[in-house]
Parts: sequence; C-alpha cells; structure tokens
Amino acid sequence: MKKWIGRLLGSADKETDAVIAADLAAVSEQDMAADVDSAFYRWLVASSGTNASPEVEEQILAEVRALADHPENASGLVPRVPELVTQLLGALSDENISTAALSAEVGRDLVLVAEVIREANSAYYRPATPIETLDGAVTMLGLNGLRMLLARIAIRPLVRVKVQGVARQVAPNVWRHSERCAFAASVMAPGLSAGVFESYLAGLMQNVGLQVAFQVADRVCEGKVPGSGTFGLELFAASRRLSSVIARHWDFPPEVVDAIAQAGARDASNSAQAVAQGDRIAKLRLLLDASVIEDDDSFVTTGLNGFQRRCLGKLADLAD
Repeated sequence: MKKWIGRLLGSADKETDAVIAADLAAVSEQDMAADVDSAFYRWLVASSGTNASPEVEEQILAEVRALADHPENASGLVPRVPELVTQLLGALSDENISTAALSAEVGRDLVLVAEVIREANSAYYRPATPIETLDGAVTMLGLNGLRMLLARIAIRPLVRVKVQGVARQVAPNVWRHSERCAFAASVMAPGLSAGVFESYLAGLMQNVGLQVAFQVADRVCEGKVPGSGTFGLELFAASRRLSSVIARHWDFPPEVVDAIAQAGARDASNSAQAVAQGDRIAKLRLLLDASVIEDDDSFVTTGLNGFQRRCLGKLADLAD
C-alpha cells in the first residue's frame, strides 16, 4: 500500500514538475519576445524618440485604444485596398485556375505586369535565366506566389502611407518589417498546421495600426514619439489590436483577423503563433541588418531554434 501511494505521489510530483517547467518555458519565451520588441522599438524611433512624461505616454496609448473602439474612424486614416487587387485576389481563390487565365487577369494592369516579372526575377526565386514574359513569370510564381505578391501590392500603400512627421520617417522600416514578417510567418505556418496565405496576409496587415499609432504619437508629442522601450511594448500591443479591428472592418477573413489580434498570446491560434514567430524573426533580421545585434547574439542563438534561424538567413535574400 505504501509503495503504491509512493508511486502515485511520485507520479504526481513529476507531472507537477512538467507543468512548472512548461510554465517557466512559456514565461522565458514571453520575456525573450518582449526584449526583442523593446530593442526593435528603440531602434525604430532612434531619430525621433524623446523622454516623454508618463502622462503623455498614457494619453497616446488611450487615444490609440479609443480608435480601436471606432474602426470607421481608424480605417479612415489609411487608404483603402485598390479595387483591382481585391478582384484579382478573388480570382486567385480558385485553386483550379489556369496559368493562361492568371496571365489574362494580371495583364489587365501594366504596372502589375512589371511587378510580377520583377518578382519572378528576384533573388528569392533565382531563375536559371532571366524571365521576360508574363506567362513565364506567372509559371515561376505559381498561385500562392501570385497571391502573396498581390497582397503586398495591396497593403504596401497602407503601411507606407503618405503622411508627414514620425510616421513618414519610420514607414520604410515598418514596411520592411511587414514584408519579412509575412514571409517568415508563411514559412512557420505549415509546421503549426496554419494556413500559409492567411498567415502571410496577417503578417503584412499587422503594422497598419502601428502607422496610425505613430500619427497619433506625432501629433501629441509635436513631431516626436516617446523613446522608451517599455512604452514601445504598450504601443505595439495597442496598435496590433487596432490592426485587427481595421482588418475586421474591411472584411478580412476571420482567421487573419484573429491571427493579428492573438499574436503573442499564451493560448494563441496556430495562425497567430505563426505570425508571432514571423514577427520576431523579422525584427531580428532588421536589427542584424542595422548592426544593432550580431549573429552570435543570444536573441538569435538561444531565442530561435534551428529552423527559425534558417528562415532568418533566408530573409536576407528579400529585396526592398
């Protein structure tokens, strides 16, 4: 009887230890993510950051959070997705569409034709010989590649919005992060049983609210933004919710909306986990490219697993 009780108690202790270990790992993961976010924010606003008072920081955060309660006001601060791109994305939802039909759809817009051919010749696809025709480019990209390219074309003006002040200063790097986050999220998605394109779209869309938040901060601080990394964490969280609200207002797929809203949460959906991982990998890529951190930094060596580090390296091939 005593042996049986002892085995039972021993089993319970092991199970308790396993739960504690899992909780500690989750806390460590969240701490690492917060450290990366803080470092990235400080780098992003280095030229426009200021020592703002707690009252000013709270005013900015309160206004951003309030916008999330009024999506029609928030969405009015960024341009709408072009109608042609929306139509094309609808056509691409047909998994059985032919290459000829795809070429015909893309060929309706000469600027889009140039974008497709340029993408097919990029370092990511690395064609053996230069691709000069639309049919060849469409074949190289495939259905999913075209979807991703069209999504980038659609969302790029939303993030690189033509405004003044801080929002304009940070826009190029915010967009670079958006592109890399989307790519990394799409790479992480299969291993998490998440939708590849949905994860990609969420990665692109998640910074739309951040650009609105920078417009708010610029107005409150008169051409500056609070430079504190702690404030940056709060701003990222508030702007992520704002992005999800705008995406829902624009009738984005629920999976995309939820992935944006839940990214970084403990019990996040599979797509949200893909976006959160892609987000961190993309931030580390930009910090590496700016020589803020080195390849042997603990953010990279212990913060990422082998597969994530390979994705980090692949992001270096993405052209701006």
